[in-house]
Amino acid sequence: MGDKTSITFDDRTPRNFMIASLFWGIIGMTIGLLASSQLSWWQANGKFLEFITFGKLNTDGLDLITFGRLRPLHTNAVIFAFVGNMMFAGIYYSTQRLCKCRTASKLLSLLHFWGWQGIIVGAVLTLPIGLSQSKEYAELIWPLDVAVVLVWVIFAINFFWTLAKRNEKSLYVAIWFYIATIVTIAMLYIVNNLQIPTSLTHSYPIFGGLQDALVQWWYGHNAVAFFLTTPILGIMYYFLPKAANRPVYSYRLSIIHFWSLVFIYIWAGPHHLLNTALPQWLQMLGMLFSLMLWAPSWGGMLNGLLTLRGAWNLLRTDPVIKFFAAGITFYGMATFEGPLLSIRAVNQLSHYTDWGIGHVHSGALGWNGLMAAGMFYWMAPRLWATKLWSISWANMHFWISLVGILLYVGAMWTAGVMQGLMLGQINESGTGLTYEFVETLQAIQLPYILRGVGGLLYLTGFLMCAVNLWQTARSGKMTDVTIEVNLLKSGEKDNMKIGELIFHRAVVYTGVIIGLVSLWFFTPFTMAATILVAIVMVGIVVMFEFRWNSRSWANFHDNLLENYIPFTILVFVAVAIGGLIQIIPSVVVNRHVNVEGRLQELYTPLELAGRDIYVSEGCYNCHSQMIRTLVPDVMRYGRPGIPDDYSHLGESIYDFPFQWGSKRTGPDLAREGGEPIDEKKLVRVGKRDNLWHFNHFLNPRQTSPGSNMPAYPWFFEKKTDFKSLPKKIKVQRQLGVPYPTMTDHEIEQHAREQAMAIAGTVADSAFLPSRQDLSGPELRNYLSETQFTAVVAYLQKLGAYTEQDPDNQPHPLDPDKNLPAYELSTKN
Repeated sequence: MGDKTSITFDDRTPRNFMIASLFWGIIGMTIGLLASSQLSWWQANGKFLEFITFGKLNTDGLDLITFGRLRPLHTNAVIFAFVGNMMFAGIYYSTQRLCKCRTASKLLSLLHFWGWQGIIVGAVLTLPIGLSQSKEYAELIWPLDVAVVLVWVIFAINFFWTLAKRNEKSLYVAIWFYIATIVTIAMLYIVNNLQIPTSLTHSYPIFGGLQDALVQWWYGHNAVAFFLTTPILGIMYYFLPKAANRPVYSYRLSIIHFWSLVFIYIWAGPHHLLNTALPQWLQMLGMLFSLMLWAPSWGGMLNGLLTLRGAWNLLRTDPVIKFFAAGITFYGMATFEGPLLSIRAVNQLSHYTDWGIGHVHSGALGWNGLMAAGMFYWMAPRLWATKLWSISWANMHFWISLVGILLYVGAMWTAGVMQGLMLGQINESGTGLTYEFVETLQAIQLPYILRGVGGLLYLTGFLMCAVNLWQTARSGKMTDVTIEVNLLKSGEKDNMKIGELIFHRAVVYTGVIIGLVSLWFFTPFTMAATILVAIVMVGIVVMFEFRWNSRSWANFHDNLLENYIPFTILVFVAVAIGGLIQIIPSVVVNRHVNVEGRLQELYTPLELAGRDIYVSEGCYNCHSQMIRTLVPDVMRYGRPGIPDDYSHLGESIYDFPFQWGSKRTGPDLAREGGEPIDEKKLVRVGKRDNLWHFNHFLNPRQTSPGSNMPAYPWFFEKKTDFKSLPKKIKVQRQLGVPYPTMTDHEIEQHAREQAMAIAGTVADSAFLPSRQDLSGPELRNYLSETQFTAVVAYLQKLGAYTEQDPDNQPHPLDPDKNLPAYELSTKN
């Protein structure tokens, strides 16, 4: 040890992040409460404004607050604003104390804090106006994505710089989870948000169709894992022992928990796509690793709860222990339910229903929310050098929140199981379905209302928390803690060479086994037995090696914890393997030139414009475009007379981004249209004619009694952006969509002609309340410029595909092959 010195911690940064977390959390929960009410009362999409303004604002809906716009704002506010700021508060507070040094850079801390709040404000300004990528938990437009990456890099530099300056030789377990979070989120966010801009506010992802679905849920599932789970586990490992004044139950268990969790979690994303067009091997791989997650997840939960051994009496008096104990219990519940839902037979019932919503909220409200409250109540008296203003209020907050969570989750479980069973119910003759979709919505209205009551209780609890912390801050003053530490001498830490890491027997054997298992998975059956024997033999060698040299392996891990760079490299390799094995084969093989069977028809320019409007409105939040390989799905959504009419891989291959969805509040739209385009009339005819869609957008209850869908009157007011289409099609070509060469004028002209043709099919029979002065040709000309015609063109295109003959595939480089009729006519 070196000389002693005094260190004053930067407690201003965790204080700022804690305040921001509470502020944004209340806003995010309030938005969630409004969004949930919209599923019970369609008037909550804006119609209520007519009542509260005494009729002065006469509207059937307000585009800024429809469910499709609010739901992404709610999820981003809760994940990135509430939990994100809470996570940063905990990391900045604990890392300084675990490293026995002040955060490396005050400037970087300030840039991180204000940069993150700026991104949140950007989300608040853009998502309600429809600027969205329509990818769950990754909806932000590309300039905000760039900002997220830059701010995350600032955070990473500050964090690792602090580790380099530390005055503690070994990295404590909480630091391991922080490192995994920083490295993995950077990898996930960058890969999932690779895109080509078409303008300052619009872009297309580089992955499409199945590839985009796989990459998105590789990101989406692991955003939950490495943004909502691993950093909170790190916080648990620091704050729980502090609050209970007890050491962590088992250091060995924490090692097993950490390495198994970070390696296994990354493989589980495909379980979000079970029974879909995703290749079978990926579905089985996702299910297998999801089931394996039971062990490390429950290992972490037990390690946390058993840390309270000898301190259970504190549950009666200490609200911090109450919140931590309940939060860890909810973590165990959520991580038991997750693998359960990944079993194909269970997923058949749960997917696309509210069961998934209940599962997510048991984690978000129970695990993240309760852990946040416990951390806030522990930190606040120390950050303001005073006592908590009211323990009784904190206790009341706990019980109100607990009741709210149980109401919420129980209601969603009930609604999900009920709707799943009703949607899958086949009549006694086996020739049809028992219930219409809207009947299932009406049946679950009581659980929906109870969900809202639970959410209101939970929000009330956090309002009490805000008051409690405000009064606590008022009773004290902001304080930065100062301690004395022994400075480490040069060479006492971070002296492992990279070669020592790469060529250590533990790393080599692990790499060989992972390589052999991966090879076995992709090897033909005739060679699989040989590789399996090799795996078993290597496993036996490893067992004897570990038995003879167990001390050497243990010393390797202890030495690794004294060297943060090799440790970080090993973490990155552990999390990167799963993504590489799952994604690369999909990206290489699943291309349009390799598709056999059904191949999606290209979108006409107007249909592409309509698709972008559909995306901006957030329609994927309620409607899927994926008929699963299940009999009830095919019977309900497939075309009559076509056997096994489920969605095939090639049917969405040109969809940038994919629109398979994850929840059905409305019916699936994969076969909504699909008839070949009439080149003379430039229109398609799907399940329903264009006049039905006209009336449906104006008043969904007119065409679908009992529907909770909002009206979209602005489709008849806002103009289609024809001028942007040439740039969009240019980017689509860059992404591999085989559009032929067309001039900007040809693209725009074709879009306008198709819009005029669609408008002509409704103009003679339609009545537009906002323009009662228009009819016939005048109404047709007016409608042709509006978003209505573009969205209808897109909906009538859904399900259009051509059958590919595997024995007579056209050459992918021949510009006159595989083109839709409208482009062949343009070329000729």
